[in-house]
Amino acid sequence: MAHVIIMPKQGQSVENCIISEFKKKVGDTVKVGDVLFGYETDKATFEEESQVEGTVLAIFWADGDEIPVLQNVMVIGNPGESFEEFKPVAAAGIPSETHRPSASSLPPAAPAGPSHSSGHGRPEVSVGIPASADIVPDAPVSPRARMLAEQKGVNTAQVAGSGPGGRIIARDVEAAALAQGHLTGLAKARMAAGGFVSPGSGSGLAGAVKGADLKVWKPSHTEGLPGEGTDYEVVKLSNMRKLIAKSMYNSLQNSAQLTHMLGADARQVQALRKKAKKALEEGRLDVNITINDFVCYAVIRALQAFPNVNSHCLGDAMRLFKCVNLGLAVDTERGLMVPAVAHAEEMDIVTLSRSLKKVADDSKKGSINPDLLSPEAASFTVSNLGGFGVEWFTPIINLPQSGILGVGTIVPRPKMVDGEYRFVPYMALSFTYDHRAIDGGEATRFLKKVAEEIENLDIDF
Repeated sequence: MAHVIIMPKQGQSVENCIISEFKKKVGDTVKVGDVLFGYETDKATFEEESQVEGTVLAIFWADGDEIPVLQNVMVIGNPGESFEEFKPVAAAGIPSETHRPSASSLPPAAPAGPSHSSGHGRPEVSVGIPASADIVPDAPVSPRARMLAEQKGVNTAQVAGSGPGGRIIARDVEAAALAQGHLTGLAKARMAAGGFVSPGSGSGLAGAVKGADLKVWKPSHTEGLPGEGTDYEVVKLSNMRKLIAKSMYNSLQNSAQLTHMLGADARQVQALRKKAKKALEEGRLDVNITINDFVCYAVIRALQAFPNVNSHCLGDAMRLFKCVNLGLAVDTERGLMVPAVAHAEEMDIVTLSRSLKKVADDSKKGSINPDLLSPEAASFTVSNLGGFGVEWFTPIINLPQSGILGVGTIVPRPKMVDGEYRFVPYMALSFTYDHRAIDGGEATRFLKKVAEEIENLDIDF
């Protein structure tokens, strides 16, 4: 009996997953527990293990394809069994970018199916043909990618296809549209017609590219292709890097961001850190409480006094949280992740420290629950670059959140102490807020409150 393998649903907020790599190919024998393919959500990676034994009869997608959850991915069964009933169908009227195995790659006993067309006279490409990052003249374009190109004003002749055989698929068009910048109606129409290239930003309102800003595009297939050259190398962005780039770009384009900066006297928090370290060494604590834990603890208390900051800006409405769901920016090998710790206001410093460490470790291992990485999961985010020696920076808001606090390194600064100036340790705080939701005065008062909470923390161990 043939068994269909579907794309798992990892969390309620995940709608699509990207295939990172197929571990099995058509014709391979599969045992229970074998890894069939790796896949990733927005920022977490997973592996799908087989629950059945048999032979891989069909694979409907290729490495790098973005697939809706619960969609059929591959079929495992006995050689010669039919798999036609499991072939994915188009969703919401948009043709799916389905990749059928070629007849030659099927098991010997499996019947070779008829050739399929993409709907534009171009045959679908089989799994097993490596994707190309080069711009290929007259490269095939998937139906969905063609539709997106018309909507976004993208000339597919200028797009490097990442699908099998250089095929241009939807995500290639999305990336090209992002690089083009915001186009006016005229510029979009000219770009779609071909013969022009966008400079990325133009003379229109908010940097919009107008028709007059477009430059004539002269393709040349005799010059070195992207990736070749003596002074440089062109490499494709990873799926993770593309997602991060899109998120950061959208944040800056769709909100009114401003950053206030203030220093906080760090003597008290450094003293607490020493006490916590001593308690750990003496066995009175079983968790290493860091300065960042103390800062987050202070931020939580400040947020409870400023509900407009502990919020989501929804354009014409505000979502004001009664609890503090704290997001923590975590640097991982795959890119920046921001997992959330729910109901952090209910935690003491030890519980908070454990919770922050757990979400950070899970993010680095790639085992974090995708729901915790959703921007909607957190009501406010803290990003600490102090460990890297960064003093001041302007963090970017994780929309729809209304603000984010950047924490810098501690440096000595002069301060009046007991009637004379002395050098004391100061912690740099950078608060970026959405001016649509928060006024400058309120932002300043909140930042001052954070500094006061840091300077006056009183915790016993």
